Amino acid sequence: MDSIYKSLTAIVGDGHVSNRPEELYIYSFDLGTAEPHRPDYIVSPETTEQVQEIVRLANRENIPIVPLGGGLSLAGLAVPLKGGILLDLKRMDQIIEVNEKARYAVIECGVSQGQLTSYLERHHPHLTHSEPGAPPAATIAGNVMIHGQGDLAQPYGFTSDMILGLEVILPAGELLHLGSCAVGTGWFTLHPLPDVGIFLGWYGTTGIITKLSIKLFPAKKIRGVGTFVVEDENLIPEIIFKITHTQMAEDIIAFSSAIPPFTRELHHINVNIAADSEKELEFREEIIWDDTLGEYIRSGDGGYLGFVRGLQRPQISKTSDYKKGGGFEYVGGIMPVETYPQCYREGRDISERHSIPYTVTGRVIGAAHSMMFAWTYAFNRADPETIRQAREALHETDDLVMKLGGVIWKPGTYGQKLVLERLEPDTRELMKKIKALIDPNGIMNPGNWEIP
Repeated sequence: MDSIYKSLTAIVGDGHVSNRPEELYIYSFDLGTAEPHRPDYIVSPETTEQVQEIVRLANRENIPIVPLGGGLSLAGLAVPLKGGILLDLKRMDQIIEVNEKARYAVIECGVSQGQLTSYLERHHPHLTHSEPGAPPAATIAGNVMIHGQGDLAQPYGFTSDMILGLEVILPAGELLHLGSCAVGTGWFTLHPLPDVGIFLGWYGTTGIITKLSIKLFPAKKIRGVGTFVVEDENLIPEIIFKITHTQMAEDIIAFSSAIPPFTRELHHINVNIAADSEKELEFREEIIWDDTLGEYIRSGDGGYLGFVRGLQRPQISKTSDYKKGGGFEYVGGIMPVETYPQCYREGRDISERHSIPYTVTGRVIGAAHSMMFAWTYAFNRADPETIRQAREALHETDDLVMKLGGVIWKPGTYGQKLVLERLEPDTRELMKKIKALIDPNGIMNPGNWEIP
């Protein structure tokens, strides 16, 4: 195996390869409840060409290779389940181009959410991008690859819906471009060329994304959040339908949690509003709070807690990492908005059975086309019993998503098994054929989306 280490060193330099036990340990787990698995090597490339050479080496030597972005997926998706080479992509962090008039950015795979936000605020203050509720270190490519969502999901959809071009390295080392960049006309559109949609949602099992172009959006001068509260969870779907009908909101999140205690059994709807002037803000507030939700206030079914300006963009993750020992993981589920009452009730029951204070969150996707639910379970990293309880709760919640007719978002290996069992046989067989064709040696993030 020393020959592999020497080959990796020849590609990226001695300072960017390691097989030291203490560093292998650090890369053997993520921040969730997944069991640790050590890689054999850690390598941190800086260029697309270096990634190509590493992939060719792995394919030639039949060694597993696992791409890692910010390491914040929490579901074990970048844990090297079968060892091999852990490809840390954070050095590939160049913002290559921002086209202000066409509103897109071309970036490398290691660019983080916080990095792009800061860059746009300094150099292009009229532009913004859709930020998830993850820490700033989460990479944009990682969020795209798992069909993530951000705080512009309500009008614009999943982050993967905002892709305008991709550069991907296939398992044998070939370099592939998708979109207008494939014909040398820039990175401005993914359409109307033939769709080759086999890289998003696959967790790096079909290829490694090295560059991408994403849509940017107007950054308004005034922004903030208004909060509406109801006691009856059954009202949430109709309230969301009415708010989205106005097309006045930038982001809509409904949630209920046991901590802090005064929020227990209440349902908060946070509505982010953005405007370029006081007049526009006043108009949007009047439409949402007076014309649309006024009936619930007058009937006593709901209450408006006011609008607060200038808050940080939503950091959903901060609401759940509260337990001593600092750990949490969640199951995401893409569900119809009308399932909110049942998702809340059954998710809360799961939490209480495992002695975990409940947190149930739903972010609206599109014009209420769906909702991304998150059932969150806190644990103490130093207490194996709390980790076991959280893991069992996560598995029960995966089962719940499937029972309610939803789709598990970024499922770990347990959830992947449930999805594959539910898939139509012909669809499952097509996935199997695609993986066998693209990656006949099975080196790409093995253990994920494995189809028997």
